[in-house]
Amino acid sequence: MNTSRLVKLRKERKLTQAELAKALNVTQSAIGNWELGKREPDYTTLAQIADFYHVTIDYLLGRSDDSEVLSGFYPVKKKKFPVLGKVACGEPIFADEDRETWITASGDIDADFCLVAQGDSMTGAHIDDGDIVFIKQMDVVENGYIAVVLIGDEATIKYIDYRPETSTLILTPANPAFRTQVYQGPELETIRVIGMAVTLQKSLTRRHA
Repeated sequence: MNTSRLVKLRKERKLTQAELAKALNVTQSAIGNWELGKREPDYTTLAQIADFYHVTIDYLLGRSDDSEVLSGFYPVKKKKFPVLGKVACGEPIFADEDRETWITASGDIDADFCLVAQGDSMTGAHIDDGDIVFIKQMDVVENGYIAVVLIGDEATIKYIDYRPETSTLILTPANPAFRTQVYQGPELETIRVIGMAVTLQKSLTRRHA
């Protein structure tokens, strides 16, 4: 994201970081990290920022100098993403690969495939049961980000924290009702990171107890 444009837009509208955070329903620290280039918003939030400022997403990303949107509409590029089964938000579950199922979403999403979230352990990260999680395939995910991890033949999605000095992998849920999973030493031989969650598509239906 073009951080200078993000700062410029906020200052042009004479908004403080706190005021912008309230308008976007995010934390002030998130605004600060975006403007400093330390973090980037996910695609859903990026679209929300573009809508708030009435600019294009390409303008925010620095890919276009044209900031205006035409009659309130954005040009939409579509792309098909394969859906590879389900991923557990809780205890690991088996993730069946189903390449016959596809999701059509914005072509601006930098992802390789999708997984269907199952469970409630990541609700604090706004990932609910039934949501479609878009995954960028990679073997190493930076600590503090949400990763999809294969444990044997089972998959789970959690915040990741790998500590090579002690050969320890910590998988942390975003719901205090669920336990943190810790793996060490030889246990790591059966564990593989398959990607990082980059954005999600919310389910319109919710499971009710």
